[in-house]
Amino acid sequence: MGSNPTSGLAEHILMKELEEKIKKLKKESQDLKQGFSLKEKEATLARLEKESAIPDFWEDQERAKKISQDISALQGEIETLKGIAQRVKDLEEMVTLVPEESQEAKTLEGECQALKRKIDKEKKKIFLSERYDRLDAIITIYAGAGGRDAEDWAAMLLRMYQKYCQAQGFKTKIIAQRFGEGGGPEGRIGIKEVSLEIMGSYAYGFLKNEYGTHRLVRISPFSSQSLRHTSFAKVTVLPVLSQSDISAIKIKPEDLNIETFRASGPGGQYVNKRDSAVRIVHIPTGLKASSQSERLQGLNKEKAMQVIAGKLAQLKEQQQQKEIEKIKDKKEKELTGGSGKNLEASWGSQRRSYILHPYKLCKDNQTDLETSQVESVLDGNIDDFIEEEIKRFS
Repeated sequence: MGSNPTSGLAEHILMKELEEKIKKLKKESQDLKQGFSLKEKEATLARLEKESAIPDFWEDQERAKKISQDISALQGEIETLKGIAQRVKDLEEMVTLVPEESQEAKTLEGECQALKRKIDKEKKKIFLSERYDRLDAIITIYAGAGGRDAEDWAAMLLRMYQKYCQAQGFKTKIIAQRFGEGGGPEGRIGIKEVSLEIMGSYAYGFLKNEYGTHRLVRISPFSSQSLRHTSFAKVTVLPVLSQSDISAIKIKPEDLNIETFRASGPGGQYVNKRDSAVRIVHIPTGLKASSQSERLQGLNKEKAMQVIAGKLAQLKEQQQQKEIEKIKDKKEKELTGGSGKNLEASWGSQRRSYILHPYKLCKDNQTDLETSQVESVLDGNIDDFIEEEIKRFS
């Protein structure tokens, strides 16, 4: 039985398409290296490594730790960029060796798609150049008013972020959690408040703009009359500061009120027999943080201090930004003769709306990006929103 000429033609077209895709990937890889200033990074790394080899390098421990962290971050970035370039080179060689009528051609197509996703993810980092963007993050979700509906909504948001992080290759860990009421659909237990640590390169940079109020409209699963209900949850995002950054903030011990308690799980039962959980209050500002994920009290104290330091650093940046905005408003008033009032700022806390009834729509209130695929978004597919936030606000 003779070969199918139509099939052969299709495979030939596939190979031509693959060659074109690989050519585009090569160009994007080169643009990526240029965008990240690869040569400058290599020069900076060489300088820092030379400095770290000096005999008295560790005499100033805080400075040495900071330099060591910079070296590690640069090594990771350079390795990633070179790895992408090498993968493109491998694909260029493979496409010339793979037979047109073979399964390997389809496999190569899949590898091209995977590499394209990798490059797209790295491209986003070009926009992330602020001080803490490279760091790990802590997302805290607070249920708003509304009882079980709001607590269930907080649990849904937690799942959304966990799913997103899983897809990004980030590790996650719940460091503190206060449970709500149980007895909901399928025995779901709501959340009053939860803090999720996210570990991965640029985790804070990717997620920092998720800060704000998230609003859900749906038919309440807790309503016997199937009434529509609006629920709110507040999301805050903090960078996980290094020890050198925490030391630079200079938190006075006398400004802290430190309490210990026993961590509790769903239903109020205690998780540990000892008072290993730690709650810290920064007295001058009233900022609070707690950690209960570790078995040792000392580790929980360290984690809670990281959260307090992150909040203080963020508060300082917000105060600086307010001063800048005051100057801008004054200049605008002088130039226009108007009030100088920034109307958009009054909506600054409104992050995103998720509407499941009477129609389906997920809309970001600050970027105006929207989609009807609400269930997909709630399943962690928030990449488009993250990308738009980065482009708009970074």
